[in-house]
Amino acid sequence: MAISFHNSVGIFESALKLRAARAEILAGNLANADTPGYQARDFNFSEALKNQMGPQDSGDALKLTQTNHQDGVNSFGENGMHVEFRTPTQPSLDGNTVEEQVEHAEFMQNSLEYQTSFTLLNGRFRNLMAAIKGE
Repeated sequence: MAISFHNSVGIFESALKLRAARAEILAGNLANADTPGYQARDFNFSEALKNQMGPQDSGDALKLTQTNHQDGVNSFGENGMHVEFRTPTQPSLDGNTVEEQVEHAEFMQNSLEYQTSFTLLNGRFRNLMAAIKGE
């Protein structure tokens, strides 16, 4: 019987990729904290993960009726991410919307969730190795 790695690793591969992409976006926000006019960006992780795991067949899904129509799924980009601008609680006078405390908190939360996903994925591989060895 063949082992399907896609079924074995489940959601964790996609979660790691999205967490890494979110870390890059948050690091970019922190790097531009003093840049006048910079707009902080982020994306909704759960929506991006849902989009990356595959289309769900729902009754309100967009249907293409003409070849010139655009596919609604493409608005999420190639990684399933829809990057948006963050709304600040206290905007600065120079137009910069980066709030360092918020960005640090989000970055740390994302790092912890990345580590959690990595630990769970590592456990899945350990279980696969045990099954292959017959333990």
